[in-house]
Amino acid sequence: MRILLISDIHSNIQGLEACLAAAPPYDSAVNLGDLVGYGASPNEVIEQSRQLGHVFVRGNHDRVVCGLVSVKDFNPVAGLAALWTRDQLSSDNLEWLRGLPQGPIQINDVPGAQFVHGSPLNEDDYVISEVDATAPLTMSSQPLTFFGHTHLQGGFLSDENGTEFFQPTYSTVGESESCELALEDGQRYMINPGSVGQPRDGDWRAGFAMFDTETKVVTFYRVPYDVRGAQDRIIAANLPVRLATRLAAGK
Repeated sequence: MRILLISDIHSNIQGLEACLAAAPPYDSAVNLGDLVGYGASPNEVIEQSRQLGHVFVRGNHDRVVCGLVSVKDFNPVAGLAALWTRDQLSSDNLEWLRGLPQGPIQINDVPGAQFVHGSPLNEDDYVISEVDATAPLTMSSQPLTFFGHTHLQGGFLSDENGTEFFQPTYSTVGESESCELALEDGQRYMINPGSVGQPRDGDWRAGFAMFDTETKVVTFYRVPYDVRGAQDRIIAANLPVRLATRLAAGK
């Protein structure tokens, strides 16, 4: 089975469409959360995602936008964007967003793997460093975890020698590229496919991944997209300009 892994679209329809256009054939798709927030195309992103179907995990922005938790813990920019998004969503899309399940989620046809937004221990945890990853890697019942939330493509592996961070290596700054990671028996992994709509690793290109369950290979992708179009929509919506400018920097 080939599984398309997407995460952290954040209402960026230009990024989502670029990823879907570049994705090779797949059997199932898993969305690791934060479909909305920050960007200016929330209804378009949800409708496209609903058509894509398959498996979803809720993110923290999804929960705040649909009112399951308060906006008070967000920084002012994120909070303003969440409230704007809530006002923009159709009642049907808002109700659908409210019904997204909490991770971790497992798929019957993919034994040994789980899908979360932040961490298998806490859906809101940011797993950024080896220290952050040690507990979820060692305490989780599943050897393979796919997660989002950090907007950083790559992840962590753990074996008897400890925990190690890894990230894909690319050779350009503006073309479509891919990078493979072969999973090895006896190691435990936390893998982030990257952010579709707001990368924060210094690479502006939209990120996603593909997992081949038979070969045990994860392929990471980065694809260029219409950043200017996404920025123009943010500015036209009178959202904070910072949400537009950061897209070009990938930070």
